[in-house]
Amino acid sequence: MRNILIPSALTLAAALSTPALARPMTEVDLATLNRVAAPTASPDGRWVVFQMTETAPETYKRSTGLWLVDRRAKDAKPARIADAPGKNEASPAFAPDGSLYFISNASGSDQVWRIDPKAATPATQVTDTKADVAGFKISPDGARLLAWGDIPMECADFGCDAKDVEDKGALVGPGSGRLYKDGTGFVRHWDTWETPGTHSRPFVFNLADGKASAARPVAAGLVGDTPSKPFGGGEELAWGADSRTVYFTLRKADRHEPTSTNLDIYRWLVDSRMMPVNLTEANQATDTLPTPSPDGKWLAYVAMARPGYEADRQVLMLRNLESGETKKLTDAWDRSVASIAWAPDGKALYVTADDVLDHPVFRVDAATGKVERLKASNEAFDGNIGDVSVLPGGTLLYARNTALAPTDVYVRDAKGKVTQLTAVNADRMAEFDPVRLDRMQFAGANGDKVWGMILKPANAATAKLPVAFIVHGGPQGSFGNSWSTRWNPRLFAQQGYSVVTVDFHGSTGYGQAFTDSINKDWGGKPLEDLKLGLAAAGKQDAQLDIANACALGASYGGYMMNWIAGQWTDGFKCLVQHDGVFDARAMAYETEELWFDEWEHGGPYFKVPEEYEKWNPVNHVDKWKTPMLVITSEKDFRIPYTQGLAAFTALQRRGVPSQLLVFPDENHWVLKGANSVQWHQTVFNGRGSYLKK
Repeated sequence: MRNILIPSALTLAAALSTPALARPMTEVDLATLNRVAAPTASPDGRWVVFQMTETAPETYKRSTGLWLVDRRAKDAKPARIADAPGKNEASPAFAPDGSLYFISNASGSDQVWRIDPKAATPATQVTDTKADVAGFKISPDGARLLAWGDIPMECADFGCDAKDVEDKGALVGPGSGRLYKDGTGFVRHWDTWETPGTHSRPFVFNLADGKASAARPVAAGLVGDTPSKPFGGGEELAWGADSRTVYFTLRKADRHEPTSTNLDIYRWLVDSRMMPVNLTEANQATDTLPTPSPDGKWLAYVAMARPGYEADRQVLMLRNLESGETKKLTDAWDRSVASIAWAPDGKALYVTADDVLDHPVFRVDAATGKVERLKASNEAFDGNIGDVSVLPGGTLLYARNTALAPTDVYVRDAKGKVTQLTAVNADRMAEFDPVRLDRMQFAGANGDKVWGMILKPANAATAKLPVAFIVHGGPQGSFGNSWSTRWNPRLFAQQGYSVVTVDFHGSTGYGQAFTDSINKDWGGKPLEDLKLGLAAAGKQDAQLDIANACALGASYGGYMMNWIAGQWTDGFKCLVQHDGVFDARAMAYETEELWFDEWEHGGPYFKVPEEYEKWNPVNHVDKWKTPMLVITSEKDFRIPYTQGLAAFTALQRRGVPSQLLVFPDENHWVLKGANSVQWHQTVFNGRGSYLKK
């Protein structure tokens, strides 16, 4: 097994030089550490810009700004650029001429701005639209801007006056009600009530002298969100190499949308009056991540095979844009591609995918489909890698984090040498007590190999440690070697716990059959894996007191807490259930993305009620006796807060010691700084009373 004590040599040196100052990391630290994202490089690869979100510890107010690094400068340190006091700057992107475009609210709404990062001149505003700009992309020749935002379908421009929009969501009369007519798709989605007739829509602008003009809708005649909601972004839109073609992903918004995973990729010629062409109409499952080759001959994208299954394997596809011929490039590779970047010469593509607790980078040969997991010659290249782009000479620019360290920006040259460009939290991370991370594997359900992790204080005495047993959500996901700003295993370990995680059957990174195996078996093999995994952790590390444990989980992990309460009644001293399914029947009719629940259980409830009831926690409340903290949020439309209220009512009626924490202003996740601190304090204070220190 691999042991990891400290996230980097920089942190190790700092920790060893100041041992007397070390202290446990706290929930306030987690909420206020700097957050790095969206690294991008100038056309020549010299200048790297990234966005960083800072949090004021007094108020937990967050602000985002842009930072610039000169890769040619010795010991270069990031410098803030384009800063407007009291405003936010984000989403940086370089134009071919080296100028930097970004989104700022400096003028009172989210608009595209531009600056020369090498000059001392102020930024200038590029767009001035009635609707907020949510994202954008510059064409390869720098002459056009592709931008998108939430805009009513009636608007021919990027936003329009209210008088020009027919309010289709309200009845005529004095009331405030919204009327959703027969055939409506989503009524609410993730954390937002839908406004009928308003969608995320892309437009193309002309760029001249740093100003955008002549907005034209890209998907005219199509009704749906581009990018898709709630999590789609710029990866779902792309310029062709000719700067005249736009590729975009769209799922039609109609009565079938809540049950459909049929995202399609469309091609639109900017100078043509023709409708967009659906390139993937034959596939009724997901097609997305359109990524044209540098020479414009190929379109890379990912495709799923099974309609209605959001966690199906995403195979890397190549389409010959002249002939239309399509081939499955990674059909023989049992991993699901999460991102795509072309090599400049078009001979290879760099992709990321979950792979046994990590999310690394792979090189895929464009001709043969051969896949190679990349390594580094001088530094670990594991953990969670994202935002990959390819610079001149084959250098990779990327963001990386691990379970022990938050995100920073790195480059890896063509020979495999890695250079860390940022260390934005190094000083603060050096203050914290070191944490040890061990990987474990064991024989799980059906004798299959299952992986997990153990984290604990590295300098803990030999005394037994209480266990925080954290179960991941999804369920098709992984509690792997990555940093989290919400469920952070290092933070739990810093409170004096040993932390155990298990990638049970249904997790990603172990092949599609392993992921599929949770289907119609929510409470079966996963629960067996969790039982076997906790026992295996106790055998691997005798310091873990697995009889002195508390289990915690959110979403599917929250469901598992409710299931454990009725099925593993003597396993834990306490449970923390966050946004978990309590009553599968109610969930089937209350959740918004119906495709998920119906795929997981083999159809809608009214057709296969036995599949839902087989694993329904509400049917076993009579056996509940373990103290539980229930957490839910009023803006959670994925697993509505009524599920949490029902679970708390069951606990109260059973006389089981219990608490209920409700956030009125959060969704399926707890995102606000002050709420995050309250969440952790409630969890730590309440659970600590049940465990022997």
